[in-house]
Amino acid sequence: MQIHPLADQLSVAAQVDVADIAALAAQGFRSVINNRPDSEADGQPASALLEAAARQAGLAYRHIPVVSGQLSDAQVQVFADALDALPRPVLAFCRTGTRSTMLWALQAGGSADAILQIAQEAGYDLSALRSRLSADGRGR
Repeated sequence: MQIHPLADQLSVAAQVDVADIAALAAQGFRSVINNRPDSEADGQPASALLEAAARQAGLAYRHIPVVSGQLSDAQVQVFADALDALPRPVLAFCRTGTRSTMLWALQAGGSADAILQIAQEAGYDLSALRSRLSADGRGR
């Protein structure tokens, strides 16, 4: 599993499997955020199974499902609230890591250029979000 740091105490990854959870705990993560809706693809582990594995490994867990292409301001706020509340460091994941990266970008402070650069360095092209990142009142 490739883990991509985005910010202090936050990293993203592609789909996490139940067997990956203990390894995440061993790497020092204290929380996991699942941004993938259940049943999005065949063979995808259910959120309830991932949550049980996380709790067994001593990790906090949140499920904030985002349908690809349907990212709402409300979901961005729930993600921001989770980052504030959860023990750190946090690993967020979805199918490829892109939706998790988008959630981070839309709640992060700083310039659009800086946010897009961080995402690019992590392997995610969020240039389509430039206008939303530049809009007044976004994120915190």
